Amino acid sequence: MQFVRKIGIILFFGLMHFAPSQAQKNFQDIKQILLKNYNNIIVNVDSNFVYFKSGEKLPLNNSNEKKTFEDTLNYASIFDMFSQNYVYGKDFQIPIPKNFEPGRIRNDDFFRKIYGNSKNEVNKNLTNVVWLPKNYGIKIKFSRINGAAIQLQKVSDELDKLPKKFLEYLEPIGGTFNWRVIAGTNKLSMHSFGIAIDINTKHSHYWRNLKENKNGIYPYHNLIPLEIVEIFEKHGFIWGGKWYHFDTMHFEYRPEFFKNIK
Repeated sequence: MQFVRKIGIILFFGLMHFAPSQAQKNFQDIKQILLKNYNNIIVNVDSNFVYFKSGEKLPLNNSNEKKTFEDTLNYASIFDMFSQNYVYGKDFQIPIPKNFEPGRIRNDDFFRKIYGNSKNEVNKNLTNVVWLPKNYGIKIKFSRINGAAIQLQKVSDELDKLPKKFLEYLEPIGGTFNWRVIAGTNKLSMHSFGIAIDINTKHSHYWRNLKENKNGIYPYHNLIPLEIVEIFEKHGFIWGGKWYHFDTMHFEYRPEFFKNIK
């Protein structure tokens, strides 16, 4: 009951509009998170802007009025990205509360500044990761920026040590870098920035492939073992299987959602 109540509180604050006093209360936390996890790229954060090493800046918040959750997805500010807390580990609520999807609320301009503003810019920052060196051994492309490829290699090396029964979920992979928009939107996929990986699509579930039930809810489905999920999370990756609009083959490097990354 305590966990359910906690999720409800997170969801409530994640969907409401922040009043100035609440924004001020949370600003210091967001500042510390950004400076800690993007310290080679972000040089300062104040109550108005995020300042980048390049000399550029982006507004921390925006003036878009967000009446619905879809508005929040479509016009998310950097501040909005932190309106919901990612739940680490196995103890997440199923069914997932409607519109609870930490990490899916993204500001495209922020990631363009971090990883590249075009397909060519991102491509220049890609490097090779050897996926499952002992069991599979293929090279896949991932961004070297902010240690993303290093962390994915750690994930790969650890997954490689799992019992053989887990391999069917990990090979072949669905893909990494692909400059494209998310289906049904004009928002860039995290694959565009070279920081997302889809594992074997054969065992995945995606909300767009399902129909809402009589209560207007997408029924949750997942086949991906949580042993795999926990290894990704350990190294700074969030999982699309923890979103109400779920995408269970999808993992993306988002160190800002974790206190300790190994």
